[in-house]
Amino acid sequence: MKPAPFKYIAAASLAHALALKSEHGDEAKFLAGGQSLIPTMNFRLARPAILIDINGIEDLAGIRWSEGASRLGPLTRYRALQRDAAFTLAFPLIGEALPHIAHPQIRNRGTIGGNLSHADPASELPAIALALRARFRVQAAKRERWVKAPDFFVSALTTDLGPDEMLVEIELPLASPRTGSCFMEIARRRGDFAIAGVAAMVTLGDSDECSDLRLAFCGVGETPVDASAAAGGLIGHTPTEVAIRDVAAAVQAMIDPGGSVHATADYQRHIAGVLTGRALQTAYRRVRDGH
Repeated sequence: MKPAPFKYIAAASLAHALALKSEHGDEAKFLAGGQSLIPTMNFRLARPAILIDINGIEDLAGIRWSEGASRLGPLTRYRALQRDAAFTLAFPLIGEALPHIAHPQIRNRGTIGGNLSHADPASELPAIALALRARFRVQAAKRERWVKAPDFFVSALTTDLGPDEMLVEIELPLASPRTGSCFMEIARRRGDFAIAGVAAMVTLGDSDECSDLRLAFCGVGETPVDASAAAGGLIGHTPTEVAIRDVAAAVQAMIDPGGSVHATADYQRHIAGVLTGRALQTAYRRVRDGH
C-alpha cells in the first residue's frame, strides 16, 4: 500500500506553515506524528496534494505552566507527558489514561495535537479534554481564536478547525482542591481503541458532598460525549452507592452508541454504565482518602 502522489514541504516556522495552509487550504495536511494521517494516506482514504511537515518547529512542543493552568504545544508527544512526573501529578487523569493509548512505539511518536485534531471519537484524549474543560488556541496566518473543547469536536473525525487553521496550543486548567479522578476503558486487546471509556472527576466540599462532577466518554458516540448532566443530582450530596447506580442508569439512557464490529450498541451502553459506577466510586474514594 502506497499513498497517492503528494508534494512534501518541511515548514521552517509556524508562520511558514500557516502561510502554506492559507495558500493551499484543504489540499494540504500538516504532518506531526503521522500515526493517523500516514495510514489513511497509505489506504488512499486521504489524498493530500501537499504534506506540510511541522516537526522542525520547536516552539510547538513542550509543557508550559501558567497561573492555574498548563499549556501544551501540539507537537508534545505522549511519551513526554508520560515521563513528566510533575505533569502526571497535576493531571492524574491523563497519567492514568496514557498507558491505554495504543502501544509504546506509537506513544513515542504520536502527538497530542495530532490526536485531538484527528478527532476519533473512540480515542481517549478528546474525552479527557472534555472532562478537564480544556481550551484550544487555533491560529491562521492572520488571526487566532480560542475554542472550548465541547465546541471543537463537531462530528466523527471532524473538528471546528478551518481549512487554513492549526491547533497551536492546548490549555488545561488545574483541578480544584479535593478533586479525585479516574479513567477506565474496555477494549478487546491492550492498545486497541476502546469499546467504551470514561473520564471521571469528582470534587468534594468540606462535608464530603459533591461540589462538582464531570463525566466524559469515548467510543459511545460520533464525538466524545460529555455526560456530566447525568450526574447533576449528586451535586450537594454525598455520592452513595445507590446514587451512583442512578447516575449510571442516567448515562445509559443519555448516550446513543452506534455499535461496531467489536461490540453491539446495547453492549456499549451496558459497559458505559458499568464503567460509570466503577469510575465514580474510585474517584470519590481517591479524593476522600487523600490519594
